Amino acid sequence: MSVFIIRRLLQAGLVVVVMSFIVFSGVFMVGDPIEILVSDDADQEERDRMIKSMGLDKPFIVQYGLFVAKAVQGDLGESFVFNEPALLLILDRMPATMELAVVALLIAVVFGIPLGVWAGLKPDSLASKSIMTGSILGFSLPTFWVGIMMILLFAVYLGWLPSTGRGDVQVILGMPISVFSWDGFSHVLMPAVNLALFKLSLVIRLARAGTREVMHQDYIKFARAKGLSDSRIILIHVMKNIMIPVVTVLGLEFGGLVAFSVVTETVFAWPGMGKLLIDSIGQLDRPVIVAYLMIIVFLFVFINLFVDILYSLLDPRVRLQDVKA
Repeated sequence: MSVFIIRRLLQAGLVVVVMSFIVFSGVFMVGDPIEILVSDDADQEERDRMIKSMGLDKPFIVQYGLFVAKAVQGDLGESFVFNEPALLLILDRMPATMELAVVALLIAVVFGIPLGVWAGLKPDSLASKSIMTGSILGFSLPTFWVGIMMILLFAVYLGWLPSTGRGDVQVILGMPISVFSWDGFSHVLMPAVNLALFKLSLVIRLARAGTREVMHQDYIKFARAKGLSDSRIILIHVMKNIMIPVVTVLGLEFGGLVAFSVVTETVFAWPGMGKLLIDSIGQLDRPVIVAYLMIIVFLFVFINLFVDILYSLLDPRVRLQDVKA
């Protein structure tokens, strides 16, 4: 078991190193921040002084080496615009993004599993076909367009929900959370639903496929032969077996919710990491861009590492096959 974990840790470390080089290289080649941060009437001496103070006068490989050396110590650079550590700026916005992602995930689970099971139990009914049509729309419609339509309908025409901002927040265990007040919940509802649509469609299709497969298994037929009620068969036997792939996929997809919340946060002006990233791209604030992308890389690597280790604990064949390989 220890060999399996050590091997996965080494692989995760290699992925982080490779991705750090790719991220830093990509951001390095996109534009010159001096052209945005320095006024047009500044003389060459002032421009040179700004370039040197930001460390942009050094060759690329030197800049990357300095970045890695500081990153090992937990320093991902200092923002060109805010003159603050980029990591602190992102961590300050992270609770808002995590709250949005968690609420979106809960919406996908609470509504997606029952709808998927219903569609799987009665595949030929009108309700089932309507559910599957809705799931196709959830996959197909662009997130930004759905967000704009939601704002027009629920905020502009009906006036039921606010269109931007986070609303009132309460500090719980040192973290600002908005869902425990009506004003905060009304602010988070639309962006969370918008972010959850794709995952909701995914959960519906997974739950439907799992239900259709499980319903033909022998143990379901045996349970019916024993005289068990349909509700008990569904809750005990069907749900227990379809949750394995659903939970696995959702665990990996949670990182996607955090990473791809950029569009939703921009449309609804949600003060999270995604909006900070868009603002930083517009200002070519390289340290913030690199720090955000590296945090997302760490998040995906950690989730995949956690899932691998969890699989090895649940199924010893996973680590045994790895050792043989």
